[in-house]
Amino acid sequence: MLARQVKFNTLFGSTNRLASIPCCFHSTQHAHQLLVESPQPNSPSINNSMLSYIHQNLSHKALDIFRARLRCGDHPQNIEEDAVAIALKACRGDPKAGAQVHGFAVSSGFISYLTVSNSLMNMYSKSGQFDRAIEVFMGMDDSDIVSYNTILSGLESSTDALRFACRMNSNGVVFDSFTCTTVVSFCWDDGEGFIFGCQLHSTILKSGLDCEVFVGNALITMYSKWGFVVEAERVFNKMPVKDTVSWNAILSAYNQEGDYGLEAIWALVEMMRQGIKFDHVSLTSAVSACGYARDLDTVTQIHCLCVKAGCGTRVSVCNVLISTYAKCGITEDATLVFFDMDERNVVSWTTMISIDKENAVAFFHGMRMEGVYPNDVTFMGLLHAITVEYLADEGKMIHGYCIKVNFISESNVSNSLITMYGTFESMLESEKVFEDLSLNHLKEVVTWNTLISGYVQNQLFEEALETFFAAVTAETRPNDYTFGSILSAIGAAEGISLRHGQRCHCHLLKLGFNANPIVSSALLDMYAKRGNLHESERIFGEITRRTQVAWTSLVSAYARHGDFNSVLTVLKEMEKEGERPDSITFLSMLTACGRNGMVDKGRQIFDSIMMEEPSREHYSCMVDMLGRAGRLKEAEELLDRIPGGPGLSALQSLLGACKIHGDVDVAQRIANRLTEIEPKESGSYVLMSNLFAEKGEWEKVAKVRRQMRSKGVKKTVGFSWVDVGASTDRSLCTHGFSSDDTSHPRSEEIYWMAGCLGRETKFVHKQGENEDICMDQTMQ
Repeated sequence: MLARQVKFNTLFGSTNRLASIPCCFHSTQHAHQLLVESPQPNSPSINNSMLSYIHQNLSHKALDIFRARLRCGDHPQNIEEDAVAIALKACRGDPKAGAQVHGFAVSSGFISYLTVSNSLMNMYSKSGQFDRAIEVFMGMDDSDIVSYNTILSGLESSTDALRFACRMNSNGVVFDSFTCTTVVSFCWDDGEGFIFGCQLHSTILKSGLDCEVFVGNALITMYSKWGFVVEAERVFNKMPVKDTVSWNAILSAYNQEGDYGLEAIWALVEMMRQGIKFDHVSLTSAVSACGYARDLDTVTQIHCLCVKAGCGTRVSVCNVLISTYAKCGITEDATLVFFDMDERNVVSWTTMISIDKENAVAFFHGMRMEGVYPNDVTFMGLLHAITVEYLADEGKMIHGYCIKVNFISESNVSNSLITMYGTFESMLESEKVFEDLSLNHLKEVVTWNTLISGYVQNQLFEEALETFFAAVTAETRPNDYTFGSILSAIGAAEGISLRHGQRCHCHLLKLGFNANPIVSSALLDMYAKRGNLHESERIFGEITRRTQVAWTSLVSAYARHGDFNSVLTVLKEMEKEGERPDSITFLSMLTACGRNGMVDKGRQIFDSIMMEEPSREHYSCMVDMLGRAGRLKEAEELLDRIPGGPGLSALQSLLGACKIHGDVDVAQRIANRLTEIEPKESGSYVLMSNLFAEKGEWEKVAKVRRQMRSKGVKKTVGFSWVDVGASTDRSLCTHGFSSDDTSHPRSEEIYWMAGCLGRETKFVHKQGENEDICMDQTMQ
């Protein structure tokens, strides 16, 4: 007893009376005053006063009461363990005072009490000293459920928490509602945790803890996190008592999946009908669910409810309202909500930057003026807006700002920069951004895909292929978008060997991407463009789940080869499968009609598209069809009906048709329009020169050539490609050659072989004509 008194004097000082007493007469301060002045205050009074201060977040005053009793000379034996436990509760956030009370508890023997040890562990856990909490736990002779729960709630890793829960179970500790709630909250991170959570759910049902509202709320959240909305709904419906958190949990579950907009609305209505008080979380979940359903009327009603409930200017509610109005296509209302906000955070500004692309840069400047610091999502939205609006100077400015604030190391920001420069046809800048990521070892498959896509977009197909090889060499696992881009590049590039496509085909088979709809459609399209229609048919036959894209790819393949009968056959099968033709399918049908001279059929198809507003590509295809058939005046009239005016391809196809059919007048008008659009394009000059030459109008031929020289227009050399077979060159590119080309080292042998083939062709043709003559004479 004497030792205890000495220890107390060492810890809290030897003064027996307080130096001063507060004069204010508030309830808790009055209680404090009475305790100090009372000669023998009882323990409940001490405890109640300390708890009162703790509840008011005045923990230091609770400790003052505890110190005051010790300074008054109270023997430790007159202090109950509850007072020590409460004192430890007041020490949260004050490690020094907690260590002092811990020392007193050890020296005075209070450490043997469960309540004190549990409070001590709780204090260390809440103060960020979890290792010391573990030490206390390991030193306990007898632990109860509170001890285990204290350690369990202090663990941060889900793996450690679930292992500790298994240890509790093996030690025979019976779980209570707090244990179950805590363990379930650790089952959200990975698949093994979810399986553990499902098993624990069975235990909860057996023990009858499913009626506890906190346990039910945790289970709803767990199932919704993993997308099992039906299971979450079942738990919710079986709960005998539901609080606001329960309703918010099920509303959040409906919101996360996106397909439960109607259910979310009905849940909010039922919540209000039952008199449950909703809060801003309830409203944001309901509004967000309406956004997925594009239900503008309900959004407006909930918005009114938000204003009525006093949440109309709350940041989280307003952010969701802005996003939802934007999803519904009402950007004006979204802007009004934004400007009515009293306070805006980074989400508010980022949302406006993403939905109002025309004013995105202005919003970004406003964001900086208000002192709101952007995040990586802000830069992604801003760079996307700059890319769409084609603001090259602003893009360079934001690039510099990203370097300044060190956001260039964020892979998603760098990916947006690569995409932006690719759209601006500045692939050298895209390569620099890509190389900067390489220095930081941050290249992911998305980054590789972004660079490959940029090359394909700028028709740099060989560079795209080399980048794909580099990605594979760097042991980056390609995904479906990687193969979609690279197969598209191989299909479009005549200068790349088809062996590249076959190599990619083998690689994707090994990785199991052959069943992916994106990859299979790209593969089908690649073989069709490179002339291997049989392989396209085989790939289509292997597709188990045929999407709209797969059907359209096969129709396009047949149309490209002019096989209109096969196009019709595929269309009939497509309709049987319940797939409706889209604009690309109709474009392929028009292409097939044009190559087969089926103008009337093509006109019929075009007229059927007119109900759905045909695109410029449909008009261009129809102009080409009429031109091929010699109906040049109809084609010229159709040009003027193209939305936004005729493009280069439509004018060039009609000019080519004029040359075939020898119509100089129409050709002259079309050529003039072409030179206005593309004054440096040599094709229109060459076609007009050839047309005048066929008509014998040599003066006009000379005039066209003088125009070409004066404008600096040079005739583009036409190239052909041949796959030369196996090569030591890793790129396996085909060999390109032009007329009178002697660049190949074996050009003499090539010309000799070409001459032999030409002579043999003439001989076979002449022999066939002689046989026809002999047959005619025999029949006569």
